[in-house]
Amino acid sequence: MENSLEKQTTYVLLGYMGSGKSTVGQKVASRLSIPHVDLDKFIENQENCSISKIIAEKGAIYFRKKEREHLKSVLQRSESLVLSLGGGTPCYYDNIQMINNKDHVSTIYLRATVPFLTDRLFNEKSHRPIIAAIEDKTELAEFIGKHLLERSSFYSQAIHQIDIQEKTPTDLVNEILDLA
Repeated sequence: MENSLEKQTTYVLLGYMGSGKSTVGQKVASRLSIPHVDLDKFIENQENCSISKIIAEKGAIYFRKKEREHLKSVLQRSESLVLSLGGGTPCYYDNIQMINNKDHVSTIYLRATVPFLTDRLFNEKSHRPIIAAIEDKTELAEFIGKHLLERSSFYSQAIHQIDIQEKTPTDLVNEILDLA
């Protein structure tokens, strides 16, 4: 039986920060021998500036416009690839519809619970400017819960949804490659 993902040319991973989009995306791309594009890193390379600095100097609206432009350019590539989105990318403009309406694209939501994300992100706060100033786990859980509530309607528009709790990156790669 042929795998439906094998027919696709672009695999788009989406989900909240800390859900493993970049790590899993790199591993899926490696297994398929196709390129991996981390949209946040791509934007930073194209703009020659960190996302934090872009937002601080030019504002969030400017960043979201640039994000959309770069997303469109990556989606227009004719090569097969794995694309890891930023956590907010699907939630602005009509980005999720634009992605889902492209031919040969499979969107995959890496879904996680608030407690799981809180535990994972609390130790990574210093590397994540949006949560760096949050002092304790309770406050972080409230922040994540609010964001997930706001974003879940966008994330749930993905063609596939995979729960990530208690799974290794390799488990997730195998599950993505086994989707039918």
